[in-house]
Amino acid sequence: MGGIDISVIGVFIAVVTGIGSYVLGRRMREKRAAKKREKDRIASQANETRQVRRARERKERGG
Repeated sequence: MGGIDISVIGVFIAVVTGIGSYVLGRRMREKRAAKKREKDRIASQANETRQVRRARERKERGG
């Protein structure tokens, strides 16, 4: 195989696959966490009283 040992190729493939798996897992976890945060935010806003909701809306508008 051109002077390259099979075990070196195997280790290289394993390292590349491991790094790819790590990066993909982080991205998927971040997306899932963002969706959960948004869902929790919407749920908490649904339970707000009218007074609290209006105060939050004023604060978000900057006035």
